[in-house]
Amino acid sequence: MSENRWFHRRGELAHDGWETVVDRSVPGWEHTGIRVGSLEPGHSFGLKTTGVERIVLPLAGSFTVLSEEDGVTTSTELAGRASVFDGPTDVLYLSSAATAVVTGSGRFAVAESRTTVRKPTIHIPAESVPVELRGAGASSREVHNFGVPSVLDAARLIVCEVLTPADNWSSYPPHKHDEHLAGRESRLEEIYYFEAEPVGDHPDHADGAFGLFSAYSSPAGQIDINARVFSGDVALIPFGYHGPAVAAPGYDLYYLNVMAGPDPEREWLISDDPAHAWVRDSWTEQRIAARLPFQKKGQ
Repeated sequence: MSENRWFHRRGELAHDGWETVVDRSVPGWEHTGIRVGSLEPGHSFGLKTTGVERIVLPLAGSFTVLSEEDGVTTSTELAGRASVFDGPTDVLYLSSAATAVVTGSGRFAVAESRTTVRKPTIHIPAESVPVELRGAGASSREVHNFGVPSVLDAARLIVCEVLTPADNWSSYPPHKHDEHLAGRESRLEEIYYFEAEPVGDHPDHADGAFGLFSAYSSPAGQIDINARVFSGDVALIPFGYHGPAVAAPGYDLYYLNVMAGPDPEREWLISDDPAHAWVRDSWTEQRIAARLPFQKKGQ
């Protein structure tokens, strides 16, 4: 099987009305999942399977999630946002015992992981999402940590979103998490879901907005991705070093990271590629990029 199976253009993984579905039906994929859908008023998407914990995340627009658990139905309004570049959004974590129906208008993602462990359903408002400015200089990026272990009590899922301003590099230095090394590295599958848009008000150029993404082999397995990435594209990282993700001049880059793995502890521990780990030390003498944090549109 070709290593190219780990990278998919928008629409290549469409299923049952969803623009993208990653789950165990993808050969070689086991622990994580993502669904991306677009909704118009009067339409809905169902999340009908239990034994799956989920995070419902507005990408652009607002949504209502009608969830059912233990015979109790709850309606949660997700205020959402204008776009992924318009600041953090509120999200809804759904217990593995819950089913749900999503209605509203816009685009949304659902991060998933199969589990028999039941954690409480919780709505996380946008103002409670920690915003981290990571790296420095040309490696500056903004991270929204709504689904990391220090913020969310989930069973297996680790989820965050990263915004990289035009000209900058993120997911850098290249790193991996495909070995269980106690206290040093954890085994985690990872999904990258990408979006990109022009800097400033240039809607006529939105379809061409792009970045670059790379992944390469480690002792755990063979993988080779070197791709231009556009809105809606998906990279799957079962093993190997991954990064950088590069925002091209003129275009900001976004990606949603969904992680889970087989280790007993829910930990996000990485090992840098030894050839490039030294780059982190250079950040101590550089400042965070002036464009960060991203400003909401109209401000």
